[in-house]
Amino acid sequence: MSIWLQLYKTYEANLDRVGITEKKGEDREFTLLPISHTTQTAHIEVLITPEGDFHSAEVIEKGQGNTLIPCTEEAASRAGSKVAPYPLHDKLSYVAGDFVKYGGQIKGEDPFEAYIKALKKWAESPHAVSKVKSIYKYVSKRRLIEDLIQEKVFIEAADGKLLWKWDNSRDQKPLIYSVVTGSLDGAFVRFTVYSAKEDLEQVWKDREMHQSFIRFYDEQLGDEDLCYVTGTIQPRTERHANKIRNAGDKAKLISANDTSGFTFRGRFSHPTEAVSISYDVSQKAHNALKWLINKQAKIVDQRVFLVWGNTPVPDPTEDSYSMAALLAEEKEKSVKKESDTHHLYAREVSKAIAGYRGKLNSDDNVNILVMDSATTGRLALLYYRNMDKEIYLDRLEDWHTKHVWEHRYRKTKDKQLVVFNGAPATKDIAFAAYGPRVSDKVVKGLMERMLPCVVDGQKIPFDIVRSAFQRASNPGSMENEEWEKTLSIACALINKQEEMSVSLDLQNKDRDYLFGRLLALADVLERQALGRDEKRATNAIRYMHSFAQHPERTWCIIQGALQPYQARLGTRVSYLNRLIDEVGASIKIEDFNNKSLSGKYLLGFYSQRNELYKKKETKPEDENE
Repeated sequence: MSIWLQLYKTYEANLDRVGITEKKGEDREFTLLPISHTTQTAHIEVLITPEGDFHSAEVIEKGQGNTLIPCTEEAASRAGSKVAPYPLHDKLSYVAGDFVKYGGQIKGEDPFEAYIKALKKWAESPHAVSKVKSIYKYVSKRRLIEDLIQEKVFIEAADGKLLWKWDNSRDQKPLIYSVVTGSLDGAFVRFTVYSAKEDLEQVWKDREMHQSFIRFYDEQLGDEDLCYVTGTIQPRTERHANKIRNAGDKAKLISANDTSGFTFRGRFSHPTEAVSISYDVSQKAHNALKWLINKQAKIVDQRVFLVWGNTPVPDPTEDSYSMAALLAEEKEKSVKKESDTHHLYAREVSKAIAGYRGKLNSDDNVNILVMDSATTGRLALLYYRNMDKEIYLDRLEDWHTKHVWEHRYRKTKDKQLVVFNGAPATKDIAFAAYGPRVSDKVVKGLMERMLPCVVDGQKIPFDIVRSAFQRASNPGSMENEEWEKTLSIACALINKQEEMSVSLDLQNKDRDYLFGRLLALADVLERQALGRDEKRATNAIRYMHSFAQHPERTWCIIQGALQPYQARLGTRVSYLNRLIDEVGASIKIEDFNNKSLSGKYLLGFYSQRNELYKKKETKPEDENE
């Protein structure tokens, strides 16, 4: 019950956000839903006067119809031909009393009769507000379609019926026939109350309306039982919310409607014997989850990655660049080259973490959640952790200060390339291990596998490190920009075990590290001879894969191919020639063999090449000696 309790507490801590519309991006709106409410996409907006008369109507353009509506348990789970009206706003077949008069087809129970009966009960209750009474008074007149035809929202056919589907032989197609897919009986109508004397708030945004229905519906709830989440006696529910990830999501986290399967049969005679959750807790927890997903979750191929706390917390799937940039005043400083050493950048990350420590209260926890659906009706919780915030931040700091390497693939908002030292994002690790065109299914699987590595300090799975190492050792299979990104990420993954710095370690006499340095020296020397205009790969890069498998044999080939370039450049590369001799002499005779190289050679290759490019920028006096 931990996850439901944490979500319930999150809702209670954000009551001031209930019903407040928030925006994500330019056109995406969301809100923390009041209990007993849901959202629907409306197609038509009908304005009613306070006296209950029709005022006007308009078609809502695509992308503008998201509407907060009151909702009962039955309406939330209605499907197919089942009649279960929403209490106020609904489809045309429910809210139009003249639906049949204008040619609408009804099978079985009349939806309008069920709708008007339920609305009357609310309008005549002591909890009803004036807007509910005005809308009830109008829809009771049973002339909605007639008014919409007169308003030229709909078109009347030659037989006096409604033109339910657009006839392409006609001219001047009204907007409603473009907004609604298929027949107009699926058009969703929302109502609001208009008054020329005062600027009244739209019904679906009116908190007084929200509370009116909540108080009314609370009296209609079923039997009371022990709530397993709060430990209190409250009205229970067996119908739990869907639309968790998006408006079209039918999957549920809690469901026990399979009376012939294995949901609860064989152990219990009734689902409430397995678990009992109160209506209030179920509504608040699900609404908090929907709100958090819209607000801050990452969704990859419908798999949700969500991290939240009572105060904002850093995301474990992000890279160190994002981590250090969390403190706005530190952002520019964190990406400058003078801060690109292991220790200086680790200090920037530590400062960002410290900033979060100062914002959190002593009793704050961090929640990490991953969920996905295998079928359209069931949503599975794949990973969930509720951690003490100090432990979480310690693990995060450990990840970002130990999986460190120099990266040059991030860009700022104005498309400027930045250099940062730190850990890569888990999504970028997936691209490094399996390529940028890998399916979202593979990406989301790797991101899930990496979470315990970041949050629990577990070792990175060997197959991920091996795959990134093999791709980094095969630059001929990808474009140079992609290879450079793969190389730096592979180095970051390998460096956790080696704990090396990007800076060249002249004291490191490890065989694999030295072979990597040799390969970098050969690459830089040949690149200088080719010049800036020649974009083809050097022999060192072309033979890199073979070099990792058979270093002695392949080095002989690479060194032989270097001789024409050494002769062309003459004394200009004496510095590099001397370095090749020094590094080669550092390898012990018994180690100069064809035993395949480990990931250390990539660290040596990167560090040596990085050092040479730095020297070229600073132009040392001894370079041309």
